[in-house]
This record gives sequence, structure tokens and C-alpha cells, in this order.
Amino acid sequence: MTQAPPPPAFLTGLAQIAPKYDALLCDVWGVIHNGRRAFFPACAALAEFRATRGPVVLISNAPVPAAQVADVFPRVGVPMDCFDAIITSGDAARLELAARAPGPFWRLGTDEGFERDDYLFRDLPLSFAGPEEARYIACMGLPDPINGHPEDSRELLRAPAARGLPMLCANPDIQVRVGDKLWWCAGALARIYEELGGEVIYPGKPHAAIYALAFEELARRGVSRQAGAPSPKARVLAVGDGLLTDIRGARMQALPSLFVGTGVYQTGAEGFPKGAARMFVETGETPTYALPELCW
Repeated sequence: MTQAPPPPAFLTGLAQIAPKYDALLCDVWGVIHNGRRAFFPACAALAEFRATRGPVVLISNAPVPAAQVADVFPRVGVPMDCFDAIITSGDAARLELAARAPGPFWRLGTDEGFERDDYLFRDLPLSFAGPEEARYIACMGLPDPINGHPEDSRELLRAPAARGLPMLCANPDIQVRVGDKLWWCAGALARIYEELGGEVIYPGKPHAAIYALAFEELARRGVSRQAGAPSPKARVLAVGDGLLTDIRGARMQALPSLFVGTGVYQTGAEGFPKGAARMFVETGETPTYALPELCW
């Protein structure tokens, strides 16, 4: 019988546990900004960790390369001194796309987002086709992530699933909070595709490909196994707001984790400790630590 994980420690700030860790793998959207504004206590906490402990690698399920994630920071107010590097699901997805080039791929995403989505394909020897001619699906998101619903695309996906087209899901998130609203992400379509019997390839959290890139980045920055030292994974803390992505991914990688309540999972009037504990039971994911918001 599998033993239940111990309950998380509810913290007042990152400073309580920072001495235990040599590096952070920190989510972006929902932790350091919400797409509209930066969370300044979170940014300050990351900057303090960098100054006193070690590197901060941002690890995002954004379906674009790292440079496009960083481009958003000045607009929303995220300072550029609170991190050392960025790894994205888009980075990992580009490796998967290159391995399957030229395709052809059926590109599934928001109409107004195709210029943004082009960053995912830029300089790769890919060809594109409709769902009848394609060999793979490249899924970046819903046709309308604001007003649409994933179920609107179920019938569109039924025939490709029956044909056995693998789907590359560039963003495994189900939803993301933009300001005070929740937007649907590519992971919601991937979930339906799997329900229809289709195969889905996930480069992002909670799956292994994005973590492999993150660990390579940490190794370049000197966070690696040394003789007689603790396992590096025990000294790397994963921080995120997504229980089914960040916290599940940390568990699958044997990393300690810190859940913050500023993203998709918000507790409102219920209060953070009580509401968070309920969500841990509902999702089956229990972090090592929990904070209402990331702060020092």
C-alpha cells in the first residue's frame, strides 16, 4: 500500500527554507506575473535567492521559445535581475518538431496568435497541411481561448484521432489566469484528444523533456552532483502555482516543491491553508511547502 505523503509545511516566506536549497526551478505565469502585472514580492524573493543562495531558472509551459517569454517582462514590470535563465515548453517542443521534420504538420492554434506561434516554427525545416494531409498535429491552443471552450473542438479532433495522428501539445496547461480571468490552453485540447484515443506528445510540465533542459542549464551553472554531496535534486526547489503541472512534475522528478496560491488555484474567502489543503486532496498532489504568494 502506497504511503500518503506528509502534509505540506505552510510558510510565511521563502527565507524560512532557502538555506536548504542551491537552486530554484520557478514557474512564470501565475507566480511572478499574471499576464497583466508583475508580482513584485515574488520577483524580489527570486532576486534575494540569487544574491544569497544560487541560480534561479524560470521554467514555463509557454508554447514559445524563451526569448519571447522574456519579451513580456518589461511590459508587465518583471525585473530582469530576478532570474538567470528561462526554459520553456516551446524550447522542448522545437526539439520534438525538428525530430519529426518536415512533417507535414497541421497547425492548431488561435487565429490571432499565428504570428506569435511562428516563433515556435522559425528556422525549422517544416511543412504544413490541413488535417487530412498532415502526419502530425502541432497544437498551440484553442481557436478562441477567451470566448471558446475546449468541447467546441471535439468533433474537429475526432477524425485525426481516428487516423492515428500524433499531437504535439506545445503547452500542457489546461488553463492560465490572465488578470482576473481564466483562459483555456492547449492542454485542454490534448486532454480531449486522448479521450478520443489519440496519442499526445507533451514537451512541457509535468513531463520529462522540459526538466531535462532545465537540469542541463543548472549543470552549466555549477549545480551538479559532487562526491559526498547530497543528491542535486534534493537541493533544487521547484516553485509553481499549477498542482497538475508544477507540483506533479516536481514529484515525478523527485524534487521538493513549493506551491503558491496566486495563479490558477486561488482560495478566496475560504482562506489559504484550508482551501489549499482541499485542493491537494482533490488533485492528489501534495507539495512539500505552500505559500499564499511567493515572497521572501
